[in-house]
Amino acid sequence: MKGPFLCLEGLDGSGKSTQCRLLADWLRAQGRTVISCFEPGSTALGEQLRAIVLQHRQQIGLPAEALLFMASRAQLVTEVIRPALAEGHTIVCDRFELSTIVYQGYAGGLDPHQLRHAGHLATGGLEPDLTLVLDLSLEQARARRNRPADRLESREDAYHQRVREGFLVEARRRPDRIKVLDASAATDVVQTLIREEVSRVLATGPWA
Repeated sequence: MKGPFLCLEGLDGSGKSTQCRLLADWLRAQGRTVISCFEPGSTALGEQLRAIVLQHRQQIGLPAEALLFMASRAQLVTEVIRPALAEGHTIVCDRFELSTIVYQGYAGGLDPHQLRHAGHLATGGLEPDLTLVLDLSLEQARARRNRPADRLESREDAYHQRVREGFLVEARRRPDRIKVLDASAATDVVQTLIREEVSRVLATGPWA
């Protein structure tokens, strides 16, 4: 039986990693077997690609950048996500295909439609059953980051504003699968909102 595939997205600093951890803990407390993963990474190959796309200080063209993210995603799907879902496990993923569409598409200038088409090859058409976008202003997101900025985070504010807007556009395009949550509230308040959305999906899917 296929398990549920849940994903959190948003600007760096929006609280994705913390909320993914809290969500996974909550789902495990309900008796579910949860596999947590993040992009890029969560496999040996993914970790190597993560180092390239986030820490490499020389110029990487946007098409190459997008394809490096997709290569990491393809390995994650093959090695981790599909086998876990086939066993009926729950996946909680920190970023997935939507990030590439938004960061390299809406913000970077590549065609989002072409990125979706290429992404289909990387994932075999797999997409999350629910994607929650944690929406936060640039100023709040930057203030919450407690580490040096990586290669993408170092880009200008205008780029990150386009990222934020891209998430909102995609949520309007796919309201059946993408929900936007206000991430400016306290951590426990945001987690409550996340659990409400997840509960709704879990109650109506084939795994209910």
